Amino acid sequence: MLRNACKLCTSSPSCVLGIYKQGAGSGHRPTTQLNTCLTLCCVLALVHRRFGVVDLICLRSCRAICIVCSLSSSQEPFKIRFSQALRSAAAMALEALSAKVVIIGSGPAAHTAAIYCARAELQPIVFEGWLANGIAAGGQLTTTTDVENFPGFPDGIMGAELCNRFREQSLRFGTRIYTETVNKVDLSKRPFKVWTDEKEVTAQTVIVATGAVAKRLPFKGSDEETGFWNKGISACAVCDGAAPIFRNKPIAVIGGGDSAMEEAVFLTKYGSQVFIIHRRDEFRASKIMRQRALEHPKIKVLWDSVVIEAYGNERGLLGGVKVQNVKTQEVTDLPLAGLFFAIGHEPATKFLDGQLALDSAGYVVTGPDSTATNVPGVFAAGDVQDSKWRQAITAAGSGGRLRGGGGTAGRGECNRPTSSVHCVTDICCSSV
Repeated sequence: MLRNACKLCTSSPSCVLGIYKQGAGSGHRPTTQLNTCLTLCCVLALVHRRFGVVDLICLRSCRAICIVCSLSSSQEPFKIRFSQALRSAAAMALEALSAKVVIIGSGPAAHTAAIYCARAELQPIVFEGWLANGIAAGGQLTTTTDVENFPGFPDGIMGAELCNRFREQSLRFGTRIYTETVNKVDLSKRPFKVWTDEKEVTAQTVIVATGAVAKRLPFKGSDEETGFWNKGISACAVCDGAAPIFRNKPIAVIGGGDSAMEEAVFLTKYGSQVFIIHRRDEFRASKIMRQRALEHPKIKVLWDSVVIEAYGNERGLLGGVKVQNVKTQEVTDLPLAGLFFAIGHEPATKFLDGQLALDSAGYVVTGPDSTATNVPGVFAAGDVQDSKWRQAITAAGSGGRLRGGGGTAGRGECNRPTSSVHCVTDICCSSV
């Protein structure tokens, strides 16, 4: 496999295979370091073959890895030489690109921003991620079934299909989309730099629209494959609470904060009874939210309790859960049609490495009525900066506030941004 992938450079004296063959022809046995090089090259070839660029990338990678051999006479430990070779291989293998606008994300905010930027002839690049945060490109919408509260679809639409339509519309206007995950950025100066495992991109503007992932609890029956996720278990009461399977049926919410109280009260419109399952003996929610929940006749609280298992019914949907009291260890059965996690969200901001201002919960801080961050030229849209609404329609709205100077950006006319519409990259006011 390696010989085929790197056949263009095997005759080169700098190539590990060339050195290997020379050593074998002269009666010398290959060294441990050399065998390690060969193994590593094979791994690189396998990895890059997945992306369909084996010949180019592996050619560069194998040449770089051979730095190990060229350093073999060095007094440095092999581990250090090996690390140097890895860094060199990675640098040589990256594809260099440049763009006026780079958008990081794949949900409604990202694609709305892409559509506006593309129509303004800013030729945006979108990195939609490869199972970023454990979720397929499209974000949280891809984990939902029927979406019934997004305008334009009176009969509803599947979450994954809606995401696909976002993507197709972005492509229609010339957006370049890469299914790669951004793992590092440099926002210290313009042009900014964005890295994936395959590319290094310089950009005048960066739009962060990476979303936030609802926190979930890992107990038996809570997963997608063998459990009841999207079959009665959800993390968004506003999105799914009105579904027919929950109407006039018992429902439970797990959590103890304001979100849990709000979702429990909301679900009383649909369920016959709503249980709040909380692992402590008091809520951390604000006083007014606690009062609303505790005084509601359809809400019952299960204190000091955790869910340890979910089970199904004859229709293959959620039938109930087993609840354990953390003080007495007693386990009880609780028949339910729906179970909603309300234990918070985790915004996808770790890759920023502290370069943008974040709030105490990790959300990107933007200006009042704005998508601008504390770094000029860097914007944030969607759930990554919205800890309150977290809806597809509001995410799309925030993405729509990022547009290229009303369609004239980059054509010599200056349209300075208003308080709610931003001339992304300030391109219309720069020499770019």
